[in-house]
Amino acid sequence: MLRQEIAASYRELSEEAEHVAEHPEPVEEGEMDNDQEDTSSAILPVLDSELGTSSPSVRFSKTCLKNVFSVILLFIYLLLMAVAVFLVYQTITDFREKLKHPVMSVSYKEVPLYDAPGIALYPGKAQLLSCKHHYYDHIPPLINPGQPGEIECTTQRINYTDPFTNQTMKHALIVQGPRDVKKRELVFLQFHLNETDQDFSAINYLLFSSFQEFLNSPDKTEFMKDCESSYSSWKFSGGFRTWVKMSLVKTKEEDGRETVEFKQETSVVNYIDQRHKPASDQLFFVVFEWKDPFIQKVQDIVTANPWNMIALLCGIFLALFKAADFAKLSVKWMIKIRKRHLKRRSQAMNHIN
Repeated sequence: MLRQEIAASYRELSEEAEHVAEHPEPVEEGEMDNDQEDTSSAILPVLDSELGTSSPSVRFSKTCLKNVFSVILLFIYLLLMAVAVFLVYQTITDFREKLKHPVMSVSYKEVPLYDAPGIALYPGKAQLLSCKHHYYDHIPPLINPGQPGEIECTTQRINYTDPFTNQTMKHALIVQGPRDVKKRELVFLQFHLNETDQDFSAINYLLFSSFQEFLNSPDKTEFMKDCESSYSSWKFSGGFRTWVKMSLVKTKEEDGRETVEFKQETSVVNYIDQRHKPASDQLFFVVFEWKDPFIQKVQDIVTANPWNMIALLCGIFLALFKAADFAKLSVKWMIKIRKRHLKRRSQAMNHIN
């Protein structure tokens, strides 16, 4: 009897094993979907055939390696996000700095003729002997130096009060400057000072942008006051021929106004006076000429381009969103792998039990 019961038990176990082999346990639909997503994912594809044929220790080592690799990828994505945030901050900071500190731009414009400048001279007790226009840097030899000669220049005399003290009366001689820079036009002036009570003798002068504006001005005294307040003044000494080469600089201010400034290069040549004269008798010679036909224009420009900044920010934000998407997929994949590993382990334990 005992042997018959044991044989019957063996037959039942063999039948159950055959039934399990013929009808395997159905896999849940959610798990099949998860497996399909894992195989279609670009991040470490999982082959179920390998997991099915490999031993549990091999499957565990592969799962651990995949988890470690996914964690490394997550940290890389976080690092990329941090770099992108830093680039956004740096881009905005650079843009604000460029707005605060514009760059000076210098350009040159060539002109065949200048607008004749005004030359304001303050001779004091000195007398204007001659004033002539010459061309091509040629000044003929002096005839009867110290004697009155021809005055071929357009001149005007004007008196006005000093704009800084409002008490001192100033006497100015306004002379029309050269125009034709191509022909190297120059203005040659000669002054004579008979006596002086000063230790040093010199004549002051200033340059302003347009002699025609002075002629058209309804209030010439106020015009000269504004010129003296806006332009610098220079001097030339007696006993020398002072050659002044002028250049014009136009500067555009932030409010849109345009200011004019004169730059000049001066060369001084000693005059050999062969007259029999007293020691206090002096002659003054001055030449005004344009240096070159180029007007220098200066303006401040902002190098920060808002469109470049917007394009860069769009690229950075796109990288941020892409990195966040990668991190999200990586976390989901880690959770999915963990759940599948735990489920298979529980199934294996149930099968053993």
